[in-house]
Amino acid sequence: MSLPPNGLARAAIRFKPASFAGTFVALMMTALIVAACGILLETGLRASVPPSRYERAPVVVAADQKARLIVETDGERVDAGARVTETARLDAALVRKAAAAPGVAAAVPDVTFPAQGPRGEALTAHGWGSAAFTDRHLAAGAAPRDGEVVLDAATARTLSRAPGDRVNLTTAEGTRPFRVAGVTAAPDQQAGTGQESATVWFADSAAPALAGHPGRVDAVAVLPTPGTGTPALATAVRKALDGTGAVVHTGDDRSMVESPALAEAQSMLTALGGSFGGVAAMVAVFTAAGTVALSVGQRAREFALLRAIGATPRQIRRSIATEALLVAPLAAAVGVLPGIGLAAWWLGELKDKGAVPHAVDLAVSPISLGAAAGAVLLTALLAGRLAARRPSRIRPGEALGEANVPRLRIGPVRTPLGLVAVAGGVVLAAFATQESGEDAANAALGVVMLFMLAVALLGPLVARACAQLIGLPLRAAGAPGDLAAANSRANSRRLASAITPIVLAMAFASTLVFLHTSQDRATERQQRAGLVADRVVTAPAGLPADAAERAAAVPGVRAAVGVHKAQVLAQVGSGGSRVLQSYSAQALSGDGRSIAAVQDLDVRAGSLAALGPDTVAVAATLADSAHAPVGGRIELRLPDGTKVNPKVVATYARGLGLAEITLPRTALAGHTRSPFDSELLVAFGEGADPGAVTTRLGALGPGQLAVTDPEGHATAQALDRELNKWANTTMAAVLGGFAAVAAVNTLVMTILDRRRELGTLRLVGTTRRQVLRMVRWEALLVAVAGIALGTGIAMTTLVPMARGITGENPYVPPLVYGAMAGAVLVLGVLATTLPARVALRAASAR
Repeated sequence: MSLPPNGLARAAIRFKPASFAGTFVALMMTALIVAACGILLETGLRASVPPSRYERAPVVVAADQKARLIVETDGERVDAGARVTETARLDAALVRKAAAAPGVAAAVPDVTFPAQGPRGEALTAHGWGSAAFTDRHLAAGAAPRDGEVVLDAATARTLSRAPGDRVNLTTAEGTRPFRVAGVTAAPDQQAGTGQESATVWFADSAAPALAGHPGRVDAVAVLPTPGTGTPALATAVRKALDGTGAVVHTGDDRSMVESPALAEAQSMLTALGGSFGGVAAMVAVFTAAGTVALSVGQRAREFALLRAIGATPRQIRRSIATEALLVAPLAAAVGVLPGIGLAAWWLGELKDKGAVPHAVDLAVSPISLGAAAGAVLLTALLAGRLAARRPSRIRPGEALGEANVPRLRIGPVRTPLGLVAVAGGVVLAAFATQESGEDAANAALGVVMLFMLAVALLGPLVARACAQLIGLPLRAAGAPGDLAAANSRANSRRLASAITPIVLAMAFASTLVFLHTSQDRATERQQRAGLVADRVVTAPAGLPADAAERAAAVPGVRAAVGVHKAQVLAQVGSGGSRVLQSYSAQALSGDGRSIAAVQDLDVRAGSLAALGPDTVAVAATLADSAHAPVGGRIELRLPDGTKVNPKVVATYARGLGLAEITLPRTALAGHTRSPFDSELLVAFGEGADPGAVTTRLGALGPGQLAVTDPEGHATAQALDRELNKWANTTMAAVLGGFAAVAAVNTLVMTILDRRRELGTLRLVGTTRRQVLRMVRWEALLVAVAGIALGTGIAMTTLVPMARGITGENPYVPPLVYGAMAGAVLVLGVLATTLPARVALRAASAR
């Protein structure tokens, strides 16, 4: 018999559109989430903003901002390094080399650093040479020399200073008076210069030392001679600086030098779109494939009749493939539009929260949209092809019989693969529980992937086991419960299609949400237990390095320790798996006795009394990941990329709440952008008057300082973790929302396909109420099974992950978990009861 597959596919979609509605929704949602993540990934890769400060400098030279770590993996040498946490600087001698290149009119050293005014005002300081490429000009006075400063118009008005006056400014060299040499034009007189309002300029010869980095500059701005183009200028400068490690930037690439936040935004968007996008895409593809398979399985009777009248296996397969080609492109086209909207909303939220510069534009191109469409089409084709294997191969007589009695066995390929995934998950989970630190957390990520793969492959077997187990108590619910249990056991494939998206939603959403709650709880507990100081002193612009010394002289103060916070790269792993990762660090002034009076790090080995030059104390989890016990050495890269190998003198347990790396204050001097301490920790002496001491601490100046107790300080610190919380919650909502829609879609498809069954139950005397109760019990079984499996996978993942990161068991807030489980139960019941009512009404009408 000759049957046109294309005509069959078109006829099926035309005359039975309801059969493809669920498939369309699943593929559309897949396109939505893959497109959104792809757009964010592309935005991260392409993120750039026009240069502002270096707009008039066509070529900018800066140090390599990546700390390199070359490791050998599978016989290949790869770079496992990471971007430095602040700014790597250049040797000032390179300015002369750049200036000697052909076509260079001037090579200007650029230094940018924070300073403070006489009342603690936050100021941005530069070397006066930058006026050459920022087009700043003097409104009064002259250029600064050593011991002099130029103020911008707004700062001059704020400080009530004019040329010839003196002003006390605080820099890395301390607080001292400077003569005001000049004042620049007001900003409204120089539109488009991109300069900050509170800005001061020092002499180029003095700026590096005042910044705390003598002999080093942030960058070199190269200006061309007339007639020299940017490409020729860049080539000449590269040749002149060859072998120095300096990097030459042109075009929008110059903004990477002036705005380190852009590089951080790139990394975050790339990780969000890549890592989360990979997980989300896997969930979407699994769910869509299951929906396609369910749609094909629901039409078993149709395929059986086609086989009975002479359709060949090849014609059945081609018909199903054609259906996919007809449905998938339209679903992809409809899905990418809200995907663009989701990506735009996500990027906008990140901009509002300060995680991404506002000038970064959303990158929407045919690449990400085509990838989403391709993923949808490939998913539909592969899922349809796999689902068509059975109906296309079975004999016509067997096809008719199997169309009436659901097949219980699953294929010979899925079972072994599923068992391998289960075994791999168990082995990896056992490995993760024995590891600590980052090794445990990384291994745990593989656990959730393997178990989710196992659920997708062994879905019918898992569903049958759940039906047997949960079906036992259902029998006590009377005839509706007994019918629900029997239906679930007999239709395990249908049950598996409904359970899988719920498992996905619970597993991934629980992992994301409860990993954050575990970290947040551990951080807060460690912070409150570890901060034993009586008062914490802070200032908006930071505290000068001598603040601790002046606070220690206040009557009633037993100990005062300055804390300079930063991010430091540490080498973790071993062999070919070594990488550089960023960790929180604190550099403390004072000796071990003073530190013990204000912080309790919960030392597990060694002693903080030994903390001094070329030494470090680290969190126990980091020590395990870096294989650096007490007495050993750990490789660190300071914020500017400087490599050090200090000796580990202590390991402690409260790294998450305080800092994962503790260094002497001198270790970070000259290696951070800011020379000012982040906070000052003060312990009272015996018999001290808290009120009087607090008043004196607040008057230390310059400016009015904020003096709080540890409780108030901990509350303020919690606000800094809000972005992390928002990011995790949003990812969980996106993934959970997708899985929830997929689950509802599957349940609705399943119920609507059972109209004949529900009508038959009514014909044999079952009341409408009994049928609806049966459907509710089935929904309850599906929801409970999905919640239980998803929770089990999440906890198997969370236990080693939380222990590796926090050193504690995961924390699951009962109300949050109850809300998630309750939402699944409500959605499950509504997604089955409402379409069941429609199906029963249609049956009654007939």
